[in-house]
Amino acid sequence: MTTDGTISIRVNGEHRRVMGGITIADLASELGLEPTKVAVERNLEVVPRSTLADVLIEDGDELEIVHFVGGGDHATTLADDGWTVAGRRFRSRLIVGTGKYKSFAENAAAVEASGAEIVTVAVRRVNIADRNAPMLTDYIDPKRITYLPNTAGCFTADEAIRTLRLAREAGGWSLVKLEVLGEAKTLYPDMIETLRATEILAKEGFEPMVYCADDPIGAKRLENAGAVAIMPLGAPIGSGLGIQNEVTIRLIVEGAGVPVLVDAGVGTASDAAAAMELGCDGVLMNTAIAEAKDPILMAHAMRAAVEAGRLAYRAGRMAKRRYADPSSPLAGLI
Repeated sequence: MTTDGTISIRVNGEHRRVMGGITIADLASELGLEPTKVAVERNLEVVPRSTLADVLIEDGDELEIVHFVGGGDHATTLADDGWTVAGRRFRSRLIVGTGKYKSFAENAAAVEASGAEIVTVAVRRVNIADRNAPMLTDYIDPKRITYLPNTAGCFTADEAIRTLRLAREAGGWSLVKLEVLGEAKTLYPDMIETLRATEILAKEGFEPMVYCADDPIGAKRLENAGAVAIMPLGAPIGSGLGIQNEVTIRLIVEGAGVPVLVDAGVGTASDAAAAMELGCDGVLMNTAIAEAKDPILMAHAMRAAVEAGRLAYRAGRMAKRRYADPSSPLAGLI
Protein backbone atom coordinates (compact mmCIF):
# COMPACT_ATOMS: atom_id res chain seq x y z
CA MET A 1 0.00 0.00 0.00
CA THR A 2 1.34 3.46 -0.90
CA THR A 3 1.45 6.51 1.35
CA ASP A 4 -1.84 7.73 -0.12
CA GLY A 5 -3.55 4.49 0.95
CA THR A 6 -3.96 3.07 -2.55
CA ILE A 7 -3.01 -0.32 -3.96
CA SER A 8 -2.28 -1.44 -7.52
CA ILE A 9 -4.45 -4.10 -9.17
CA ARG A 10 -5.45 -5.24 -12.67
CA VAL A 11 -9.14 -5.32 -13.62
CA ASN A 12 -10.01 -7.04 -16.89
CA GLY A 13 -6.43 -6.63 -18.07
CA GLU A 14 -6.04 -2.94 -17.23
CA HIS A 15 -4.03 -1.38 -14.41
CA ARG A 16 -6.01 0.50 -11.77
CA ARG A 17 -5.26 2.05 -8.40
CA VAL A 18 -7.92 1.72 -5.69
CA MET A 19 -8.10 2.51 -2.02
CA GLY A 20 -6.86 -0.25 0.25
CA GLY A 21 -9.40 -2.06 2.39
CA ILE A 22 -12.23 -2.20 -0.13
CA THR A 23 -14.10 -5.39 -0.98
CA ILE A 24 -14.79 -6.82 -4.42
CA ALA A 25 -18.42 -5.73 -4.06
CA ASP A 26 -17.24 -2.17 -3.27
CA LEU A 27 -15.10 -2.18 -6.41
CA ALA A 28 -17.96 -3.46 -8.55
CA SER A 29 -20.18 -0.65 -7.27
CA GLU A 30 -17.44 1.94 -8.00
CA LEU A 31 -17.36 0.63 -11.57
CA GLY A 32 -21.10 1.10 -11.89
CA LEU A 33 -21.82 -2.63 -11.76
CA GLU A 34 -24.43 -4.51 -9.77
CA PRO A 35 -22.45 -7.08 -7.69
CA THR A 36 -25.33 -9.58 -7.85
CA LYS A 37 -25.22 -9.59 -11.66
CA VAL A 38 -21.54 -10.27 -12.29
CA ALA A 39 -19.10 -13.13 -11.86
CA VAL A 40 -15.63 -12.46 -10.51
CA GLU A 41 -12.37 -14.35 -10.87
CA ARG A 42 -9.57 -13.33 -8.52
CA ASN A 43 -6.05 -14.52 -9.29
CA LEU A 44 -7.48 -17.28 -11.51
CA GLU A 45 -9.92 -18.50 -8.83
CA VAL A 46 -13.68 -17.87 -9.04
CA VAL A 47 -15.00 -15.92 -6.05
CA PRO A 48 -18.45 -17.13 -4.92
CA ARG A 49 -20.98 -14.37 -5.45
CA SER A 50 -22.24 -14.75 -1.89
CA THR A 51 -18.80 -13.68 -0.57
CA LEU A 52 -18.13 -10.64 -2.79
CA ALA A 53 -18.99 -8.25 0.04
CA ASP A 54 -16.57 -10.03 2.39
CA VAL A 55 -13.45 -10.56 0.23
CA LEU A 56 -10.94 -7.72 0.58
CA ILE A 57 -8.89 -6.74 -2.48
CA GLU A 58 -5.12 -6.95 -1.97
CA ASP A 59 -2.20 -5.25 -3.69
CA GLY A 60 -1.27 -7.07 -6.91
CA ASP A 61 -4.62 -8.83 -7.33
CA GLU A 62 -5.72 -9.63 -10.87
CA LEU A 63 -9.50 -9.57 -11.29
CA GLU A 64 -11.70 -10.61 -14.16
CA ILE A 65 -15.28 -9.33 -13.96
CA VAL A 66 -17.76 -10.76 -16.45
CA HIS A 67 -21.49 -10.76 -17.17
CA PHE A 68 -23.75 -12.02 -19.89
CA VAL A 69 -24.13 -9.94 -23.05
CA GLY A 70 -25.79 -10.53 -26.38
CA GLY A 71 -23.35 -12.58 -28.46
CA GLY A 72 -22.22 -12.45 -32.07
CA ASP A 73 -21.46 -8.77 -32.72
CA HIS A 74 -17.93 -7.92 -31.64
CA ALA A 75 -17.88 -4.67 -33.61
CA THR A 76 -20.01 -2.90 -31.01
CA THR A 77 -17.44 -3.54 -28.27
CA LEU A 78 -14.63 -2.11 -30.39
CA ALA A 79 -16.63 0.92 -31.52
CA ASP A 80 -17.53 1.82 -27.94
CA ASP A 81 -13.91 1.86 -26.76
CA GLY A 82 -13.78 5.61 -26.21
CA TRP A 83 -12.09 7.65 -23.49
CA THR A 84 -13.12 10.50 -21.23
CA VAL A 85 -11.29 13.63 -20.12
CA ALA A 86 -12.85 16.21 -17.81
CA GLY A 87 -16.26 14.69 -18.41
CA ARG A 88 -16.00 14.87 -22.21
CA ARG A 89 -16.24 11.64 -24.20
CA PHE A 90 -14.21 11.01 -27.36
CA ARG A 91 -13.94 8.04 -29.71
CA SER A 92 -10.61 8.89 -31.35
CA ARG A 93 -7.52 8.49 -29.18
CA LEU A 94 -5.40 10.54 -31.59
CA ILE A 95 -4.97 14.29 -31.08
CA VAL A 96 -3.23 16.27 -33.80
CA GLY A 97 -1.62 19.68 -33.92
CA THR A 98 -2.19 22.51 -36.36
CA GLY A 99 1.32 23.78 -36.99
CA LYS A 100 3.94 23.28 -39.75
CA TYR A 101 1.47 22.40 -42.49
CA LYS A 102 1.89 23.93 -45.95
CA SER A 103 -1.62 25.35 -45.78
CA PHE A 104 -4.80 25.33 -43.72
CA ALA A 105 -6.35 23.16 -46.44
CA GLU A 106 -3.67 20.49 -46.03
CA ASN A 107 -4.07 20.68 -42.27
CA ALA A 108 -7.81 20.16 -42.53
CA ALA A 109 -7.36 17.19 -44.87
CA ALA A 110 -4.88 15.60 -42.46
CA VAL A 111 -7.28 16.04 -39.53
CA GLU A 112 -10.02 14.39 -41.56
CA ALA A 113 -7.75 11.47 -42.51
CA SER A 114 -6.60 11.01 -38.91
CA GLY A 115 -10.12 10.74 -37.53
CA ALA A 116 -9.06 13.08 -34.71
CA GLU A 117 -11.78 14.81 -32.72
CA ILE A 118 -9.39 17.20 -30.93
CA VAL A 119 -6.82 19.58 -32.42
CA THR A 120 -4.36 21.74 -30.52
CA VAL A 121 -4.32 25.41 -31.47
CA ALA A 122 -1.83 28.12 -30.59
CA VAL A 123 -3.00 31.51 -29.35
CA ARG A 124 -1.45 34.26 -31.47
CA ARG A 125 -2.11 37.94 -32.23
CA VAL A 126 -4.73 38.83 -34.82
CA ASN A 127 -3.28 39.98 -38.15
CA ILE A 128 -4.60 43.55 -38.03
CA ALA A 129 -2.81 44.45 -41.28
CA ASP A 130 -4.90 41.92 -43.24
CA ARG A 131 -8.28 41.32 -41.68
CA ASN A 132 -9.29 39.12 -44.63
CA ALA A 133 -6.41 36.68 -44.17
CA PRO A 134 -7.63 33.06 -43.92
CA MET A 135 -8.09 31.63 -40.44
CA LEU A 136 -7.95 28.08 -39.14
CA THR A 137 -11.63 28.20 -38.23
CA ASP A 138 -12.43 28.64 -41.94
CA TYR A 139 -11.06 25.14 -42.56
CA ILE A 140 -11.52 23.22 -39.30
CA ASP A 141 -14.93 23.80 -37.78
CA PRO A 142 -14.69 24.25 -33.97
CA LYS A 143 -18.32 23.13 -33.72
CA ARG A 144 -17.34 19.73 -35.09
CA ILE A 145 -13.73 19.38 -33.91
CA THR A 146 -12.79 20.28 -30.33
CA TYR A 147 -10.19 23.02 -30.19
CA LEU A 148 -7.59 22.57 -27.45
CA PRO A 149 -5.83 25.92 -26.90
CA ASN A 150 -2.21 25.42 -25.90
CA THR A 151 0.60 27.51 -24.50
CA ALA A 152 3.28 26.60 -27.04
CA GLY A 153 6.23 28.96 -26.76
CA CYS A 154 5.62 29.94 -23.13
CA PHE A 155 8.65 29.77 -20.84
CA THR A 156 7.10 30.89 -17.54
CA ALA A 157 3.96 30.05 -15.63
CA ASP A 158 2.81 33.67 -15.86
CA GLU A 159 3.08 33.66 -19.69
CA ALA A 160 1.10 30.42 -19.92
CA ILE A 161 -1.62 31.60 -17.54
CA ARG A 162 -1.98 34.89 -19.41
CA THR A 163 -2.26 33.06 -22.73
CA LEU A 164 -4.98 30.71 -21.51
CA ARG A 165 -6.97 33.48 -19.89
CA LEU A 166 -7.07 35.16 -23.31
CA ALA A 167 -8.00 31.86 -24.96
CA ARG A 168 -10.94 31.40 -22.61
CA GLU A 169 -12.09 34.93 -23.29
CA ALA A 170 -11.79 34.41 -27.05
CA GLY A 171 -13.55 31.08 -27.32
CA GLY A 172 -14.93 30.15 -23.93
CA TRP A 173 -12.55 27.21 -23.60
CA SER A 174 -11.86 25.71 -20.19
CA LEU A 175 -10.30 22.45 -21.46
CA VAL A 176 -6.77 23.55 -22.39
CA LYS A 177 -3.30 22.19 -22.97
CA LEU A 178 -0.61 23.58 -20.69
CA GLU A 179 3.06 23.49 -21.50
CA VAL A 180 5.74 25.60 -19.84
CA LEU A 181 9.14 25.13 -21.45
CA GLY A 182 12.46 25.29 -19.65
CA GLU A 183 14.62 26.60 -22.48
CA ALA A 184 14.61 26.86 -26.26
CA LYS A 185 17.20 24.23 -27.19
CA THR A 186 15.57 21.08 -25.81
CA LEU A 187 12.01 22.42 -25.29
CA TYR A 188 11.91 20.26 -22.17
CA PRO A 189 9.21 21.24 -19.68
CA ASP A 190 10.07 23.32 -16.64
CA MET A 191 8.32 21.11 -14.10
CA ILE A 192 8.41 23.67 -11.27
CA GLU A 193 6.77 26.38 -13.38
CA THR A 194 4.39 23.82 -14.90
CA LEU A 195 3.23 22.73 -11.45
CA ARG A 196 2.71 26.34 -10.36
CA ALA A 197 0.69 27.12 -13.49
CA THR A 198 -1.41 23.97 -13.05
CA GLU A 199 -2.34 24.91 -9.49
CA ILE A 200 -3.38 28.45 -10.46
CA LEU A 201 -5.30 27.41 -13.58
CA ALA A 202 -7.20 24.68 -11.73
CA LYS A 203 -8.25 27.19 -9.05
CA GLU A 204 -9.53 29.48 -11.82
CA GLY A 205 -11.77 26.77 -13.24
CA PHE A 206 -9.56 25.63 -16.11
CA GLU A 207 -9.23 21.94 -16.95
CA PRO A 208 -5.56 21.66 -17.93
CA MET A 209 -4.15 18.75 -19.90
CA VAL A 210 -0.50 19.08 -18.96
CA TYR A 211 2.67 18.43 -21.00
CA CYS A 212 5.39 17.17 -18.69
CA ALA A 213 8.61 15.22 -18.36
CA ASP A 214 8.39 11.42 -18.25
CA ASP A 215 8.66 11.55 -14.46
CA PRO A 216 6.16 9.42 -12.48
CA ILE A 217 6.58 11.50 -9.31
CA GLY A 218 6.20 14.81 -11.10
CA ALA A 219 3.22 13.47 -13.05
CA LYS A 220 1.43 12.51 -9.84
CA ARG A 221 2.07 15.95 -8.38
CA LEU A 222 0.50 17.54 -11.45
CA GLU A 223 -2.54 15.29 -11.13
CA ASN A 224 -2.90 16.22 -7.47
CA ALA A 225 -2.61 19.90 -8.44
CA GLY A 226 -5.60 19.64 -10.77
CA ALA A 227 -4.37 18.32 -14.12
CA VAL A 228 -7.22 16.51 -15.91
CA ALA A 229 -4.76 14.63 -18.14
CA ILE A 230 -1.04 13.90 -17.96
CA MET A 231 0.93 14.26 -21.20
CA PRO A 232 4.51 13.02 -20.78
CA LEU A 233 6.96 13.49 -23.62
CA GLY A 234 8.18 10.41 -25.46
CA ALA A 235 11.19 12.35 -26.75
CA PRO A 236 12.00 16.04 -27.35
CA ILE A 237 9.35 18.04 -29.23
CA GLY A 238 9.67 17.66 -32.99
CA SER A 239 12.52 15.12 -32.75
CA GLY A 240 10.67 12.09 -34.14
CA LEU A 241 12.86 9.82 -32.00
CA GLY A 242 9.98 7.76 -30.63
CA ILE A 243 9.51 6.76 -27.00
CA GLN A 244 12.90 6.80 -25.31
CA ASN A 245 11.90 5.46 -21.91
CA GLU A 246 9.04 2.97 -21.94
CA VAL A 247 9.62 2.15 -18.27
CA THR A 248 8.73 5.61 -16.95
CA ILE A 249 5.78 6.00 -19.34
CA ARG A 250 4.40 2.68 -18.10
CA LEU A 251 4.88 3.75 -14.47
CA ILE A 252 3.01 6.99 -15.14
CA VAL A 253 0.15 5.03 -16.71
CA GLU A 254 -0.02 2.62 -13.78
CA GLY A 255 -0.03 5.39 -11.18
CA ALA A 256 -2.38 7.86 -12.85
CA GLY A 257 -6.01 8.41 -11.99
CA VAL A 258 -6.52 10.62 -15.06
CA PRO A 259 -5.90 9.94 -18.77
CA VAL A 260 -2.27 9.67 -19.91
CA LEU A 261 -1.32 10.67 -23.45
CA VAL A 262 2.15 10.60 -24.96
CA ASP A 263 2.89 14.11 -26.21
CA ALA A 264 5.97 14.84 -28.35
CA GLY A 265 8.59 12.67 -29.98
CA VAL A 266 6.43 10.41 -32.15
CA GLY A 267 8.01 10.01 -35.58
CA THR A 268 6.15 7.22 -37.29
CA ALA A 269 3.27 4.81 -36.89
CA SER A 270 5.17 2.22 -34.86
CA ASP A 271 5.93 4.90 -32.22
CA ALA A 272 2.23 5.65 -31.86
CA ALA A 273 1.40 1.96 -31.58
CA ALA A 274 4.10 1.51 -28.94
CA ALA A 275 2.60 4.29 -26.82
CA MET A 276 -0.83 2.68 -26.97
CA GLU A 277 0.56 -0.77 -26.18
CA LEU A 278 1.97 0.69 -22.95
CA GLY A 279 -1.60 1.48 -21.90
CA CYS A 280 -1.69 5.18 -22.75
CA ASP A 281 -5.13 6.63 -23.33
CA GLY A 282 -4.00 8.46 -26.44
CA VAL A 283 -1.24 10.14 -28.42
CA LEU A 284 -0.75 13.74 -29.45
CA MET A 285 1.38 14.56 -32.49
CA ASN A 286 2.04 17.34 -34.95
CA THR A 287 5.40 17.20 -36.72
CA ALA A 288 5.19 13.47 -37.47
CA ILE A 289 2.21 14.15 -39.74
CA ALA A 290 2.90 17.70 -40.90
CA GLU A 291 6.49 17.00 -42.03
CA ALA A 292 5.84 13.62 -43.64
CA LYS A 293 6.36 13.49 -47.41
CA ASP A 294 2.64 12.74 -47.69
CA PRO A 295 0.91 14.19 -44.60
CA ILE A 296 -2.52 12.84 -45.56
CA LEU A 297 -1.23 9.30 -45.98
CA MET A 298 0.72 9.55 -42.72
CA ALA A 299 -2.43 10.74 -40.95
CA HIS A 300 -4.18 7.57 -42.14
CA ALA A 301 -1.21 5.52 -40.89
CA MET A 302 -1.25 7.16 -37.47
CA ARG A 303 -4.95 6.55 -37.11
CA ALA A 304 -4.49 2.86 -37.87
CA ALA A 305 -1.46 2.62 -35.55
CA VAL A 306 -3.27 4.14 -32.57
CA GLU A 307 -6.22 1.83 -33.10
CA ALA A 308 -3.98 -1.22 -33.52
CA GLY A 309 -1.91 -0.38 -30.45
CA ARG A 310 -5.02 0.05 -28.36
CA LEU A 311 -6.41 -3.29 -29.52
CA ALA A 312 -3.10 -5.00 -28.76
CA TYR A 313 -3.08 -3.51 -25.25
CA ARG A 314 -6.63 -4.68 -24.63
CA ALA A 315 -5.80 -8.13 -25.99
CA GLY A 316 -2.78 -8.54 -23.69
CA ARG A 317 0.52 -9.39 -25.31
CA MET A 318 2.04 -12.84 -24.99
CA ALA A 319 4.78 -13.33 -22.41
CA LYS A 320 8.34 -12.80 -23.56
CA ARG A 321 10.44 -15.96 -23.36
CA ARG A 322 14.18 -16.52 -23.39
CA TYR A 323 13.88 -19.62 -25.56
CA ALA A 324 11.76 -20.92 -28.41
CA ASP A 325 8.33 -22.41 -27.74
CA PRO A 326 6.94 -24.35 -30.71
CA SER A 327 3.41 -23.61 -31.90
CA SER A 328 2.98 -27.18 -33.15
CA PRO A 329 3.36 -30.22 -30.83
CA LEU A 330 6.52 -32.23 -31.34
CA ALA A 331 4.89 -35.51 -30.31
CA GLY A 332 4.22 -37.82 -33.25
CA LEU A 333 6.77 -36.06 -35.46
CA ILE A 334 7.69 -38.24 -38.46
